[in-house]
Amino acid sequence: ALFKTHYYGGIKKYQWTTIPMALHGVIVKADGTRITVNIGEDEQDPVFCVSDLLPHLATEQMKRPLSQGIKGEELNLLVGSRPFRDGEDSSAVKLNILNILYEKYGITEADFLSAELEAVPVSKARDVGFDRSMIGSYGHDDRVCAYTALMATADCENPKYTSVLVLTDKEETGSDGNTGLCSAYLQYFIADLAAAFGQEARTVLSHSRCLSADVNAAFDPTFPDVLDPRNAAFLNYGVVVTKFTGARGKSGTSDASAEFVAEIRNLMDENRIIWQTGELGKVDAGGGGTVALYIANMDVDTIDVGVPVMSMHAPMEVVSKIDVYMAYKAFLAFISDRS
Repeated sequence: ALFKTHYYGGIKKYQWTTIPMALHGVIVKADGTRITVNIGEDEQDPVFCVSDLLPHLATEQMKRPLSQGIKGEELNLLVGSRPFRDGEDSSAVKLNILNILYEKYGITEADFLSAELEAVPVSKARDVGFDRSMIGSYGHDDRVCAYTALMATADCENPKYTSVLVLTDKEETGSDGNTGLCSAYLQYFIADLAAAFGQEARTVLSHSRCLSADVNAAFDPTFPDVLDPRNAAFLNYGVVVTKFTGARGKSGTSDASAEFVAEIRNLMDENRIIWQTGELGKVDAGGGGTVALYIANMDVDTIDVGVPVMSMHAPMEVVSKIDVYMAYKAFLAFISDRS
């Protein structure tokens, strides 16, 4: 029995086969009943995986381009193998799995129509390296920035100005939808907040500042050709400030002003924060984007500040503990000390 999947964002699909996976998410039944799903994290739970061909029979598969080594339609999650043994459907593996799901969760096949389930690696965050200087985990992009921003906001007892932390969705697929940052929900929130003080939302937005908390690519000495060592972020060099992202000719970026970059430089230096700058790869090597432009488009001075990551979008991403701590310090300084 297999679950069909649809991968999220940009991944190297071959990396996601033959590793133990857990299921997280929700199933909402037709009557509105909400069922939380968390299977695979507990030691007693079963896990799931995407199968792959054995090398002995993979001659044709290994002739494919690397990007097609595993196709999207082949990312099928193995969820069972034993048939239902009662009645006429004695060979129906699918029926047996549905029966288990009904007995455990009270759900039917139709309930998957209104479900949101994510398959993620079964692995706790671990120290990496003999010196334990790094952290390995899936989803550092962008949990590592969401966590540090959240902790900084919680630890700031007396912010000088009203501070707003936005944890948003759909960033890897374009930020569309009513939970993505292209939605008007943030503008509506600011408008309501401004109205309570007799102000216009556009006035509040134009006087606001924003750190777009997102990661950048860390220099990897195994793959130096796509990164410019004179213009790249490195592990242990601190939080990375990225003036602009985008691809090639800065396509799809907000490009912070020189004045705002100077303000952030001064903030970092005054608060003794270790920081660096860097681009996401060589100029013509590809690039990537963040949500910074969607905030900047609302007339808010915005710049990307985050943690350098090795093996980004892989089942195990790697960050430096120093860089994570400096990201926390940068966010805390930003909401605490801005003049």
